[in-house]
Amino acid sequence: MPIPPLRVDQLEIAYHPARFKVVACGRRWGKTTLGLALAARAATLGQLVWWVAPTYGLAFHPWRLLKRAHHEWWEAKLEAERFIELPGGGSLTVKSADEPDSLRGVGLDLVVVDEAAFVAEEAWLEALRPALSDRQGRALIISTPRGRNWFWRAYQRGSDPLIQDWQSWQAPTRANPAIPPQEIEEARAMLPERIFQQEYEARFLEDSATVFRRVREAATAPVNAQHTPGHTYYLGVDFARYQDFTACAVIDADAGAMVALDRFSEASWAVQRARIAALARRWQVEAILAEANAMGEPNIEALRQEGLPVVAFVTTSANKPALIEHLVKAIESHEIALLPDETLLAELEGYTYTNTPFGTRYGAPEGQHDDTVIALALAWRLATTPRLAFGVAEV
Repeated sequence: MPIPPLRVDQLEIAYHPARFKVVACGRRWGKTTLGLALAARAATLGQLVWWVAPTYGLAFHPWRLLKRAHHEWWEAKLEAERFIELPGGGSLTVKSADEPDSLRGVGLDLVVVDEAAFVAEEAWLEALRPALSDRQGRALIISTPRGRNWFWRAYQRGSDPLIQDWQSWQAPTRANPAIPPQEIEEARAMLPERIFQQEYEARFLEDSATVFRRVREAATAPVNAQHTPGHTYYLGVDFARYQDFTACAVIDADAGAMVALDRFSEASWAVQRARIAALARRWQVEAILAEANAMGEPNIEALRQEGLPVVAFVTTSANKPALIEHLVKAIESHEIALLPDETLLAELEGYTYTNTPFGTRYGAPEGQHDDTVIALALAWRLATTPRLAFGVAEV
């Protein structure tokens, strides 16, 4: 299977004379195709080429494509080492950057650093950049942005007209004509503004910043709401940990509005469960989504024994971003009306994100709380995904 031909915008990058090329691109722009084309051409000209991805798993896709593109004329292939030798002495090697020390000790003509924003800076500075020195090798550094890490600094370097060896390009998803515009607009409608700008517009955002915008604009729910017959209500619960508070939030799914918020600490677990049960029965909730981490699990079991419809949510680094971003989008697009509770509004306004090599980490600033944020996010998730009420143990 040949490598697809490059588009005009990709050809501009491919033929640019800069030694170090940095491309900040949106999802599905075509960075893999560009990298494959440059790697394949260099190897067929007798050059030593490495393709470096953040992890072994992410390196599999380019390895498979390179094998298919060269299977008719390679002279040697080592599957375990992901190495292909071509006629004329050129070679292609696909590597993982999860152990930077394994990238040392070889001279290269070209290195393609794939998803560079997720590769440790150590791998570039201490292993890959030195490997290009003795052969005056070149680099294609490509990635979707992830905060302002070393990839951002490389992009800034390529944007400086006084540094002639470096050149940068910003390539949003919409530059790929194969992606229908309606797909991009659908993503814009579904994603929080910050996520869309990063993933589709290829924008570099601050490493740490506030998450929720337009919070006070959304604080329009009536303070003394009453139960409305025929409406469906859902309850989210974040149990206290260490110095935190147990928080409960109730959502009227039909009105798209908060109707109740409770927050308490320094009470026995039995007293806390009694308050949760009373709140659930007052609003006749359809289901409760409660965080099961730490002390959550035994309290959930106790509430179930009282006949309450509790679903456990096990918070992980993988599912927490989706939980929070679902609420971010709802607030930004006015899908939810918040109670004008000052504690809730302050926690939402103070909530932050931090971009790390392993993804986005959400949480309250040090010394502050996020109990009402999590309770609200759980209630909103359940209200907008009612299937979770039917016994899903982990979401």
